[in-house]
Amino acid sequence: MAGALQYLESQRNAQPELADWYNTLEELYQKKLWHQLTLKLDQFVALAVVQAGDALIQLYHNFITDFETKINLLKLAHFAVIVSRQYSEKEAAISYLEGVIEKLHATKESRINEPILYVKMQIAAFNLEKGDQKECKKLLDDGKSTLDSMTDIDPSVHASYYWVSSQYHKARQEFGEFYKNALLYLAYTTVESLSETFKLDLAFDLSLSALLGDNIYNFGELLAHPIINSLLGTNVEWLYHILQAFNTGNLVRYQELCRVHNAALSAQPALVQNEKKLLEKINILCLMEIIFSRPSEDRTIPLSTIAERTGLSIEDVEYLLMKSLSVHLIEGIINQVEGTVHVSWVQPRILGIPQIKALRDRLDDWLNKVHTALLSVEAETPDLAES
Repeated sequence: MAGALQYLESQRNAQPELADWYNTLEELYQKKLWHQLTLKLDQFVALAVVQAGDALIQLYHNFITDFETKINLLKLAHFAVIVSRQYSEKEAAISYLEGVIEKLHATKESRINEPILYVKMQIAAFNLEKGDQKECKKLLDDGKSTLDSMTDIDPSVHASYYWVSSQYHKARQEFGEFYKNALLYLAYTTVESLSETFKLDLAFDLSLSALLGDNIYNFGELLAHPIINSLLGTNVEWLYHILQAFNTGNLVRYQELCRVHNAALSAQPALVQNEKKLLEKINILCLMEIIFSRPSEDRTIPLSTIAERTGLSIEDVEYLLMKSLSVHLIEGIINQVEGTVHVSWVQPRILGIPQIKALRDRLDDWLNKVHTALLSVEAETPDLAES
């Protein structure tokens, strides 16, 4: 106890501008108000001024260690992870976190799985940064098993797992898996808690992976998420507009954007390497938009209509339809003799505002037809109406 108070005293003398903070920490510590002390420490470690050099490492070893198992153990894990990021050497940081895990095990508390998993995910992240994908994957697999066996899990634990998982798949250029895990990370994270730079980087990565990911044909979930607005007003705003063009299957708009932003697009190797794949994807989305925009009773579509909209030959349209059928985006039958396709089902999509308006107009048409039919039936059965 004396050591902890001496440390606070020395810091108060060394940093008089933080004297009020150190006084409050000392008061709460002496009164053993662990919950209030935890909340105060939360605010304190967030200050940029105490994140310089090894200040947080010293705070942990000289002060927090004195009462670390008396506070909420998940909060302890949060502090430990923040402190670990201050180490200049990854090995030293991992060693420190492994020591924290040992202390958590030693408490023999009933809910130590959560804080331990949270700390292990930071170890997995450090391994990934070191280039040790194998060890990172092992910790992720173990983490998934632990998550699946638990109930009532704190969102920060879910978020830490999905974030590291997304970064693992990003490192391996597995676009679809990155996209899925990054969206799950956002499901457990408040966007307001993220820095502008972080949001822009994540929005950019998500947009690229949506375009390049296999079997990602619906961008509605991403476009509905506030993080996508981080692209607006930046030098990568063109990516937002390309996403919008893909989501509505607007081939003409996509080609126009490619022409206008040719230099920016060429600076993205992944987009250049997958140019043919991107064209195939937007053609499929164009096809889905053609189908979606037609009434359900008018789903026998001439192949020539699709060829006209996509600029493809009839042969390429047939390939496009077969691809769409194979990845289960649509169900239907191609009639090569008549040169038509009859579509019986289209994969449900998250709709944008223009698509919802179009759906509303079709519902209005349907209601008018029902009303007309009702008036017709009433006119032909006056006796029934009177009785």
